[in-house]
Amino acid sequence: MAKYNLKINGKTRNVDVDPSTPMLWVLRDTLNMPGTKFGCGMAECGACTIHLDGNATRSCVLPVSAIGKSAITTIEGLSENGTHPVQKAWLEHDVAQCGYCQGGQIMSAAALLKSNPKPSDEDIDNAMSGNICRCGTYLRIKEAIKTAAKASKTK
Repeated sequence: MAKYNLKINGKTRNVDVDPSTPMLWVLRDTLNMPGTKFGCGMAECGACTIHLDGNATRSCVLPVSAIGKSAITTIEGLSENGTHPVQKAWLEHDVAQCGYCQGGQIMSAAALLKSNPKPSDEDIDNAMSGNICRCGTYLRIKEAIKTAAKASKTK
């Protein structure tokens, strides 16, 4: 076991866990933050996506020992009340069906728009290609990202 001081959603959280523990399990089991989901455990589906220093990162394969002083943002920290442009667009386009992948989808979309506020269809496809939606709401996801991009420009 080792002690880590992690900056998560703007707050310092102290944990005492095995250094090889994936951040996914630190978030879910140690810190009781269930918004980040377990999907495949191999960084293939995107359900576990968080932001590490603003970059979309798969937490299921990211050991806590690799975090260092990096800032982590989870779906719980994207906005306090669901007012992030991506979250609002998700509701507007009725993206979620089962909803399981949506936290990871939203985190990937938010990272895309932060780095590229005017993404093309190809940019969206490339950025979201690592996120799987078993319900197949890909067209609504793309439209929601376009809506969020437009909303972000007006702010």
